[in-house]
Amino acid sequence: MFQGERPRGTGRRAAGLAELIYHSTVREIRKDHRNALAGLLMNIVQTVIFVLAFYLMFTLIGARGAGLRGDFLLYLMSGIFLFLIHTKAVGAVVKADGPASSMMKHAPLNTAVTISAAALGSLYIQLLSLLVILFFYHVLVTPVVIEDPVGAMGMLLVAWFSGVGVGMIFMAIKPWLPEFTTIGVSVYSRVNMIASGKMFVANTLPGYMLSVFDWNPLFHAIDQARGDIFLNYTPHFTSALYPLWIGLILVAVGMMAEFFTRKRASASWSAGR
Repeated sequence: MFQGERPRGTGRRAAGLAELIYHSTVREIRKDHRNALAGLLMNIVQTVIFVLAFYLMFTLIGARGAGLRGDFLLYLMSGIFLFLIHTKAVGAVVKADGPASSMMKHAPLNTAVTISAAALGSLYIQLLSLLVILFFYHVLVTPVVIEDPVGAMGMLLVAWFSGVGVGMIFMAIKPWLPEFTTIGVSVYSRVNMIASGKMFVANTLPGYMLSVFDWNPLFHAIDQARGDIFLNYTPHFTSALYPLWIGLILVAVGMMAEFFTRKRASASWSAGR
């Protein structure tokens, strides 16, 4: 009945952890919808509505020429895709099972696994939605031409990674200040509607306006991604490394804050979740 745990090598422990993260990721993807296809379709519809809303807004105000030379819809999608993958990563990590969750009673589950699963599940849904939308746009509307696909994908992953870092900060605060965290995540998402720069490019901004957005890693990621997507645009005022370094710093601080919170977690905290 009672058996001692046999010591395992590093390779077997890593394989076991990877398998645990995989199954937790599948659970995260199916958490909101029992049918994974329904969840994917909902996310695709949300993204398409987002793109069409901005397309109509830019058309009505006559600002279609304010971006850069190239496919205008691709210009809009480049900003919206990175904005969504960033904000969805923030929301997914914040909602991941924390140290006071009843799921933590099931060994060997821990918060590192739940955070990884939430982040990877969000990335999977967003990437799949992006590929489906681009495929139908390429087939039904006009061929999609991306100047540097590897660079564009790299900035997409950087936007996701920085979102994971922001989400980990909010997740560490959540057990202490749950209401503040909910409001903070909502405010952060609303601010990024404009501060992300998805509606304009950095090269067109005057110096005094550039300083307003320069702090935001998502602003740099979107601008750099557009430089990779479009042949006629070269970013001069943003950096590809800045959002990566900010993401690494946020993840490191978030891990330390989460460790501090986990050591002081109480089962009564779950009642406030």
